[in-house]
Amino acid sequence: MDARPGISRRNLLRGMARPAPFLPRPPGVSITSLGACTACGACVDACPQAILVLASDGVAIRPEAGECIFCGDCAASCPEPVFLPDRRMGHVMQISAECLVHAGIACMSCRDACPEQAIAMQPRIGAPFLPRIDTAACTGCGACSATCPAEAIPAVKRETEEREVEDA
Repeated sequence: MDARPGISRRNLLRGMARPAPFLPRPPGVSITSLGACTACGACVDACPQAILVLASDGVAIRPEAGECIFCGDCAASCPEPVFLPDRRMGHVMQISAECLVHAGIACMSCRDACPEQAIAMQPRIGAPFLPRIDTAACTGCGACSATCPAEAIPAVKRETEEREVEDA
């Protein structure tokens, strides 16, 4: 039996599948606009940072591969109405339990890499400073994720109702 989290015994016995993993999308891509993606790859080829990939349901971004600089080359190269004028991302970054500070190792690479200064270091007595992400200031660019030596900063869906741009 699969011991990975994400499916309960009840759901397994009922035949309910595990939810698909979260895929962060490039700036301006929404759930509805993603339906227009033909997977032509023009946006992937146009990305100067080489962080876009084609997933089974359209274009996705790989924050661990590098930082999105919001240049707009992906949107400009796309022949379909996939990229909306709202250039925000529907995700933010989140520091996971794999962060080196939980093993007692001092590391501030995520804070130093963040162009928006959205990561603050919380002092702790007798332990390394604990990184905290201000989700209101986080753009989801992935600069912190790309520089994290422990690969401990994944993208998670942004939790706001006011946004029209949502990730799949």
